Order: sequence, then structure tokens, then C-alpha cells
Amino acid sequence: MPHFFITKENIQEKFITINDKENYRHIARALRARVGENLLLIDNEQIQYETIITQITNSTITCEIKKSYPSKRDLEFDLFLAQSPLRSDSQLTVMEKATELGVRGVYPVITDNCAVKKDVAQAKIEKWQKIMYEASKQCERAKIPTCYGISDIKNVIEKDFDRIVVFGERSTELSLKQYLSKNPINKGEKILVIIGPEGGFSQREFEFFKEKKLPVISLGDLILKADTAVTAALGDIIYEYQG
Repeated sequence: MPHFFITKENIQEKFITINDKENYRHIARALRARVGENLLLIDNEQIQYETIITQITNSTITCEIKKSYPSKRDLEFDLFLAQSPLRSDSQLTVMEKATELGVRGVYPVITDNCAVKKDVAQAKIEKWQKIMYEASKQCERAKIPTCYGISDIKNVIEKDFDRIVVFGERSTELSLKQYLSKNPINKGEKILVIIGPEGGFSQREFEFFKEKKLPVISLGDLILKADTAVTAALGDIIYEYQG
């Protein structure tokens, strides 16, 4: 079942009171929860609570805490995604899957072959953030990732990352396994993954990556849609780290 975010202020000894309108509507109206049912909650200090509903009024839900523990739904390193926005549902899929795969934040970046205009993309930031919020609840994320404002690759790579990797098609024979065998990910490391649009990066952008000495990594011989490439790249990084 999805979990719900609360703050420490909601907790009084062994009880938690849910009184914000969004959570109340979701639990009491949409899920039609009843007294005696279990509810999973998490606070702003990433403590998870297994609770049972003891009371539902017209505006509040009271739960008794049965068990609490630090959430383990997180990666051991900080993973960020810089990605060229896609049209329509494809971008919603990217935001949802990136959240499920543990990213700390997504930087939508305008690239030479970007399918979405900058002002159109900027207007969708709030919607994309909401998708990440809902996905966090569904997959029990302890921390809600951030969807940052529209930027470009040059500005994003100037931020404080320990390592930056680019995934590109047809332009490299370096696999992720080969790269990570020589450059393993360290616990607590802050990593930025850059993935381009459906049309791929331009020659100018590849030259920029070369100038900045950023490794360009292949996802194999298959040509993937951009939203599939995001899932594959993030998933492969997590697999290689855990392996």
C-alpha cells in the first residue's frame, strides 16, 4: 500500500494525527480506509511508522503507532539525472521511473534536439514534481526527490558533483561495466547522469562532453527510446553498484 508523509508535529506519544487536507482526502475518501486498518507513515526525519487507524472524524485521522524504524528505501549514494524533456506521457514516465529508481533530483535540460520548448517545459515543472511526489508514496521513498527548474547542460555540470557520466548512442564503445570496473562508485558519492532527447545529442554537444572530459557510455547495441534509456541507465548503475 502507499505510504503517506507526515511531520514530527503530527506525533503525540504513541499516536499520530493526520489533519492535512490532501492526505485526509486520499486516505478517507479515495482509499475509503476504516478504523482498524493498517496505515504506513513516514516523517520528515525519514522514520517509518507502522500504524493502525483508531479514529476517523470529518477532518482528521488518528493512528496508533505499532512499530517505528529508520527507512531503508534509499540508495547508498546520491544519484541525480539531467535529462532533455520529452513530449507528453513519455516525460511523465521518466519522472515516475526516476523516482522509483532512487534519484535525489532531476534537472530538465534544454538540448540542441530537445522536443519541447523551454517555456513549455518550465510550465510543466509543478506537474512533474507532483508525479515524483505520488511515485514516492507508491514506492515508499523516504525522501521526495526534487524536480529543478529548466536549465542547460553547461550550467548543470558546474554544480557540486563528484562524478558526471553521459549516456549516448552510436558514439562510444565504452560500456557501463567497463567504466565502473575501473571507476567504482563509492558510498555517499554524488553522481550526475546525463541523457539526451529522442534525436540524441548533437555533434556540438558531443564535442562539449569531450572538451569537459566527461565519459560517454553506451547502453549496448540496441537503440532505445529516450524514456527507456533513462530506466535502463539508472537501473544498470544501481545493479553494478550492488553487484
